[in-house]
Amino acid sequence: MAQKYSLGLDYGTNSVRALLVNTNNGREVTTYVHNYKRGVDGIILDRKNHNLARQDPQDYVESMEICIKQVINQTKKKIKNFSSGEIIGIGVDTTGSTPIPVDEKGQPLSFRKEFRNNPNAMAWLWKDHTGYEEAEEITELAKKRNEPYLAKCGGVYSSEWFFSKILHCLRTDSKVFESAYSWVELADFIPGLLTGKQSPAELKRSVCAAGHKAMYNPQWGGLPSKEFLSELDPRLAELRDNLYTKAYSADVQAGKISPENAKKFGLREDVAISVGAFDAHMGAVGAGIKPGVLVKILGTSTCDMMVVPNKERLSDIPGLCGIVDGSILPGYFGLEAGQSAVGDIFNWFTKNFIPKEYKVDVHRLLSQKMSKLRPGESGLLALDWNNGNRTILVDAKLTGLILGQTLHTTPEEIYRALIEATAFGAKVIINRFEEYGVKVEEIVNCGGIAEKNRLLMQIYADILGRPMKISRSAQTCALGAAIFGAVAAGKSMGGYETVESAQSAMCGLKDTVYRPNQKNRKTYEELFTLYRQLHDIFGTRGSSYNLFNVMKDLLKIRDTSH
Repeated sequence: MAQKYSLGLDYGTNSVRALLVNTNNGREVTTYVHNYKRGVDGIILDRKNHNLARQDPQDYVESMEICIKQVINQTKKKIKNFSSGEIIGIGVDTTGSTPIPVDEKGQPLSFRKEFRNNPNAMAWLWKDHTGYEEAEEITELAKKRNEPYLAKCGGVYSSEWFFSKILHCLRTDSKVFESAYSWVELADFIPGLLTGKQSPAELKRSVCAAGHKAMYNPQWGGLPSKEFLSELDPRLAELRDNLYTKAYSADVQAGKISPENAKKFGLREDVAISVGAFDAHMGAVGAGIKPGVLVKILGTSTCDMMVVPNKERLSDIPGLCGIVDGSILPGYFGLEAGQSAVGDIFNWFTKNFIPKEYKVDVHRLLSQKMSKLRPGESGLLALDWNNGNRTILVDAKLTGLILGQTLHTTPEEIYRALIEATAFGAKVIINRFEEYGVKVEEIVNCGGIAEKNRLLMQIYADILGRPMKISRSAQTCALGAAIFGAVAAGKSMGGYETVESAQSAMCGLKDTVYRPNQKNRKTYEELFTLYRQLHDIFGTRGSSYNLFNVMKDLLKIRDTSH
């Protein structure tokens, strides 16, 4: 049987990862990673504004070319008689919302000399929070007008999302805003680059990006109305005409690869390019998501993904990042939740607060030291809001907290408390799903943390009270992208008719399962009660809690943990 392959391109926060998969047997053949060159770890920052996080689109273009060429060259060395002509499809996942201001041809404004070093003309990375005031304004206006737009995205619009960023640009850099013909999500920009259909009018926009971040829904005619946008600013209403009216799921072809790219990479001109989607959503597909399965992507931040058949009745769920038909799997509502910082919190702590004698492999050393601690032994409790709260409070202006420190507190105790805090935050999200009838029957984890940190995974199992399984693939986002590339190509080309059939061939779980320790779980239930007190009094309006008991209860738990 002739071998066929699909390529997944995974645009992460700091790098691009390419994965080539054999569609005949689902085996992962070759992986290549290319780090972005510009900025700090690929991110353009501003010391005067900690909310700013941008990326240079030139990194996107260069990384795509390098990754595709390297994967093909390395595969030729691995597999005798391999030909790049055996690649039938390419799928793309990216961070989001990461919108880019573009001209009428779809070229980023930062490619122009006049805007070359202007961060506002670059890609506004998902973790950019400069539009937090605009996000609040959008939320308040939608509530005032009794618009339905927020019902499908948790009731609160986020500073991480599409219109917050565009409105902030309009308010702070009118030259960039007026020079932009349109704004394009990175998830739409890369498929446009591959197909050569880059103009905003030609692009097939991702329903994943549109529905979860831009308040798009066919129920109300697509994007928010011009009347609504005009109340924010008339110029925003004018921009709506140059955005889009229809969005597509990732199993749809964005088009065939352009002749220029086919020639450049030695590919056939009928290679199918799928519509793009966000990394977490394709990661969920690569991890084998289906009804009842929560896929948890553990990285610098987290995303918790679930799907519900779109023929079932589903309530709007307050605090979720979105409920969008077709955003993860065609024929299913995609549900997204998550935490704004997880791995970022651990890295922040190890980079800034660890004595010099610890600095070998800091994460490993701290994990070794904290493994000797019992749950509750440190007397510490933390809130995981160092980069705000994405779910369920949806508040970028919340900050982190560590409670219970004494003159004897050690770095490893704080490190463990931070890990526990992120697990408590994860438990809040699971509880919210189930409060609204979405039952979590199984948890599958993926991402670097799930692969590398055994102690963290055990702590999560103990706190969540559920077995923690791990996706077989270490590259679930890129694998999900490759799955969609194979589906876009179709069965006639050697791909698949449905996403489910591709998942069946290409997805699986590792043998390792982390199961709850019931003794630890009991202690963590006590700590979680205290966490919820802190969560509610600091994170919600009008709380009537008195926190006098919290420090005292932490000491009781500490004294009984020995």
